[in-house]
Amino acid sequence: MKNRLLAANIEYYRPTTIDEAVEQFFMLKKENKNPMYYSGGTEILTLGRLNLIQPGAVIDIKAIKETFSHEFYQDHFIFGASLPLTYIEEKNVFPLLTQTSVEIADHTARNKITLGGNLCGEIFYREAVLPFLLCNCKVAVAGKDGLKTLPIAQIFNKTFQLEAGQFLVQLFIDKKYLSLPFITIKKRQQWETGYPLLTVASIEVDHQIRFAFSGLCPFPFRSQRMETELNKTNLPVEKRIDNAIEHIPTPILHDLEGSKEFRLFVLRNILTEIILEMEGKR
Repeated sequence: MKNRLLAANIEYYRPTTIDEAVEQFFMLKKENKNPMYYSGGTEILTLGRLNLIQPGAVIDIKAIKETFSHEFYQDHFIFGASLPLTYIEEKNVFPLLTQTSVEIADHTARNKITLGGNLCGEIFYREAVLPFLLCNCKVAVAGKDGLKTLPIAQIFNKTFQLEAGQFLVQLFIDKKYLSLPFITIKKRQQWETGYPLLTVASIEVDHQIRFAFSGLCPFPFRSQRMETELNKTNLPVEKRIDNAIEHIPTPILHDLEGSKEFRLFVLRNILTEIILEMEGKR
């Protein structure tokens, strides 16, 4: 299927299979049309109108059935990359993911924002990736070499390290993570909507708390070195947090949403709240 989008010189394609999507990408690339995969499309529309990206063609993956998976398969639950965030919230199979993504934009926007669109977007917050980092998920990625399933740690480093022609198809969560204790805290400097200052997601696994962060650095991340320090229960909470902060990747953000110092102040409060609540339930 071919149509027009945004401007007269941008072509729109809607393949129905993974192979067709990849084939179209490389065909369009060969024609120098700078193709981009398209799921929810909100970011492509916004950035395109601002001339921050200039695709000559977009390939909409929402007609590919695998990208709408939302089901148990053996010991895992599968999330398709084209699922709207509101659909994930309504089904609430994975409450940690629901709570982490529920305040991304407003409800109307989340009707169109897809899981894959948030995970692979240009806007650096990408909060929806935090639960998947915490749960060591596996990721199905399509490309010229077919469909590959990889551990998220192998393909995610600040962003998804996708090669030309690859796109995110599905994410697999071990079902044990769906019901474990968790806390997600999102803080904004002033407003109830808009970009967050800081989001921290946490989950307790085998009496150890895992942490993942968005808005602290210009990329979302999970740091096992920070987790090691934060889980040293023989030390006072304040000391554990001091030690963990020494392992924050650099740079720490300093922008209109908040200064570096303010972010660290908020981070200390959030970590204290999470540790006291999680450990208090043991």
